[in-house]
Amino acid sequence: MTTTAGVDHRPVTLRVTAARRRLVGLVLDGAAWVESRTERPRAAVRPVTSVVTTTAWTVGALAVTAAISATRLDWVELRVAALFVLALLAVCAVFVLGSHQLVARLDLTRDRVVVGERANGRLVLTNESARRSLPMTIELPVGPAKAAFDLPSLGSKVEHEDLFAIPTSRRAVLTVGPVRTVRADPLALLRREQDLTDQQLLYVHPRTVRIQGSAAGFIRDLEGQTIRKLTDSDVAFHALRAYVPGDDRRYIHWKTTARTGTMMVRQFEETRRSHLLVALSTRLDDYASDEEFELAVSAAGSLGVQAFADDQQISAATSGRHLRAPHAKALLDELSGVDYERNAARLSDVARRLGREVQGASVAVVLCGSVVDPAELRRVRRFLPLDVRTIVVRADVGGEPSIRSIGDVDISTIADLDDLGTAMRRLAA
Repeated sequence: MTTTAGVDHRPVTLRVTAARRRLVGLVLDGAAWVESRTERPRAAVRPVTSVVTTTAWTVGALAVTAAISATRLDWVELRVAALFVLALLAVCAVFVLGSHQLVARLDLTRDRVVVGERANGRLVLTNESARRSLPMTIELPVGPAKAAFDLPSLGSKVEHEDLFAIPTSRRAVLTVGPVRTVRADPLALLRREQDLTDQQLLYVHPRTVRIQGSAAGFIRDLEGQTIRKLTDSDVAFHALRAYVPGDDRRYIHWKTTARTGTMMVRQFEETRRSHLLVALSTRLDDYASDEEFELAVSAAGSLGVQAFADDQQISAATSGRHLRAPHAKALLDELSGVDYERNAARLSDVARRLGREVQGASVAVVLCGSVVDPAELRRVRRFLPLDVRTIVVRADVGGEPSIRSIGDVDISTIADLDDLGTAMRRLAA
């Protein structure tokens, strides 16, 4: 997949898919901008607009129009219709008036699950009033969806329990709740909601696999490995050199100094603890499909989890930001919410930034999709420190697993998450 003189040589289907996804992103950004700019006026009228549905506004507008027309045209039938609609709205308002004293408790058995697992929960509602409550609908928002429960009439201090399961077909950070009561008229013209609980977060982690051997690939001594980089203070002795002003006198080798008459100091090889840098591309144009992106995210999670299991240091980042990863659970939480980033930088620019910001990495694993140009991967290596081993993991769903090298960059292509362990073992051999 090459690009010359600014011409995009990707297949037409890939270009159309990328353009469509960019258009969707622009529409969503525009909607978010409008929402942020209108938040204050919407908050002022929310007590009314939250109760009156769109259908009720339409019916009310028709009633007002009919009343005005009846006055101007002296049309009795229109006047009767307008009065009937206004009376109907008044009757509907009776259904949403009043209050209740329901107390709700929302319990999730787990707040973290893996894609494909079900998250089970329990909802307990108690009528704290001295009077019997009326039947009503209970809603439980789960991400963009809603679950509805029919609550029967409850006597005073009586509890009602509902069990539910949340299917998780894709990676996400889902907002569960708040549990709310919904009272509406039979015609669904007016609707009144009242929140009973706070929101809870449900993390749907990416699928991961265990990688046998060293997750950071290839540097197995957790106490530190010497590298071919000299330093003036460490534990791995390398050689002696002549003293220069500013050297630490603690490292003067007095025996050699006495024998030669020239002040000599010790020089060391730098030792380094295993430190894995995981860089995940979140640039839309780096992936041929969403399935490739999900595979890359799962591979990043698998490498990170194994590094933590091996007690190795890890730094993780996407194209636009660093991921908070003090432990494996936090890393998977972060990956649960990772998505394409608008205006994400190219991989080479990401590598340039991480090369400056992440110090002491011994191995860098860059994860991307199948449509990244090989020349871009060579540039990635150029911007990372010379003493950092660089590995590129390309997600290519439906492709053929392989390992090849471009210069001193190892490129592993995986078609499925199960290919990752085999690829890492071959690279470590």
